Amino acid sequence: MKAFLPLLVLLAPLGAQAVSGSWAADATGVTLETGGVRGESPSLRAVNPPAANARVTSVNWRYQLLAGAPAGLQVQLCTLSQCLSLGAGSGRSEAFNGMPADSEFRFVYFVQSRGALNPPLRAISNQVIVNYE
Repeated sequence: MKAFLPLLVLLAPLGAQAVSGSWAADATGVTLETGGVRGESPSLRAVNPPAANARVTSVNWRYQLLAGAPAGLQVQLCTLSQCLSLGAGSGRSEAFNGMPADSEFRFVYFVQSRGALNPPLRAISNQVIVNYE
């Protein structure tokens, strides 16, 4: 038994480490026909929620528009407590670091203009990949 004690001491820290993982969710986008109106994607959440003590380390996002982005387009990725302005259709951020890993995300679309959008803004897909520990 004494021969195994050094091995157990070396392996103990491995058992104490947090389990890391990720979850992904996607949903259809929104259609905005008028400027100055805010549109939200359906909720994006984990199908199998991580452990209650798991925390976000980073989030990858991707959204796709049917046509080119209209002038004045603003897109945000939001949880119930904070939003991140997205400068591109895909990317990675640590802005949600430390939040519960089972947080709900939504994409929020807004076109800063007045009147009808021609063509309408059509976000055809939204996706998040949430990495956690």
